[in-house]
Amino acid sequence: MCGIIGVLGSHQVSPLLLEGLKRLEYRGYDSAGVATVENGKLSRRRASGKLVNLSDVLVHDPLLGKSGIGHTRWATHGAPTIVNSHPHQCGRVAVVHNGIIENYRTLRGFLEVQGIMPESETDTETVAMLCNWYLDQGLGSIEAAKETIAQLEGAYALCFLFEGEDDLIVAARKGSPLAVGWGDGEMYVGSDALALAPMTNEITYLEEGDIAILRRAGADFLDETCTPVSRVRRTVNLESSITDKAGHRHYMGKEIAEQADTLSNALKYYTENCEGQHLMEQGVDFSAFDRIVMVACGTASLACFVSKYWFEQIAQIPVEIDIASEFRYREPPLNTRTLTLFVSQSGETADTLAALRYCKGQGKRMKLVSHYASSDGGLN
Repeated sequence: MCGIIGVLGSHQVSPLLLEGLKRLEYRGYDSAGVATVENGKLSRRRASGKLVNLSDVLVHDPLLGKSGIGHTRWATHGAPTIVNSHPHQCGRVAVVHNGIIENYRTLRGFLEVQGIMPESETDTETVAMLCNWYLDQGLGSIEAAKETIAQLEGAYALCFLFEGEDDLIVAARKGSPLAVGWGDGEMYVGSDALALAPMTNEITYLEEGDIAILRRAGADFLDETCTPVSRVRRTVNLESSITDKAGHRHYMGKEIAEQADTLSNALKYYTENCEGQHLMEQGVDFSAFDRIVMVACGTASLACFVSKYWFEQIAQIPVEIDIASEFRYREPPLNTRTLTLFVSQSGETADTLAALRYCKGQGKRMKLVSHYASSDGGLN
């Protein structure tokens, strides 16, 4: 549930980056950092713990620049220390990343042969190291980023910031969401449109495998084959109430207090809103299945245990529950009479998405239904 923000602005971006990261605090995190380009020089500031610690660092050691990237990290590879915090920088490139690079050990082995050693325990630093190696081979910034992305396996939302390039951010998405924001002589990128709400309501969502090349004048988009494509630009209305704590001490407390209204709103979507689609309307006939497999992580898996009671008591269909991080690795047997449901609190849980893609790769042996509950109680 890490958070990403990037800004190509006309004013100092550190305050904008911090504001964007604050709107992503509801995701949970244990360290944060920002990087900017000022007069061609790439610099960064990082801190472990809450954003207030990063704010203190920036008060005592300001970071200037009108282009920059920021990140809130939830530790996976390595402890939540400053050295493991994003952005990761190697030479002339800084990177922020959501997701997991599954082949980072192989890439790190290649780089170590080249005499390039890591400073952190993270998979993300490998991305910066590899991109800087491509720069050293004579490639330009955009081509170095594209070549780096082509070598990656796993799930990622990535933003690259380059020394000497104060009008360029390269972003890429595979398995983790990323949104581009449009401004007047400014451009933005974020892992969540909520982070961009104070700056713009004009959003383009990257599609799977997309690369976005951002400059203040606009953005160019490439698909997974690096072919130029057009992507829809839309106006979105986002409420600050989604990201504030509404008087609660913690976001968790707020979410617990909102459970009754959230459940009520979700049920209304299917029972009172004529636009709501029922599973039957999506081509799912429960009489065609002998069992249901529900795949999820964390609190979403707990929701599956509740629904297991309903399916088995009301529909009399046996239900199995799998933790998404284990599902695809054990290669579960699935047939045409198995219904697989994927449940995610955020819609971006990397393991859940990877499990869904595994099932899709099995051909037409099953029906797939995937929904996630948004923070305002709607269903997406």
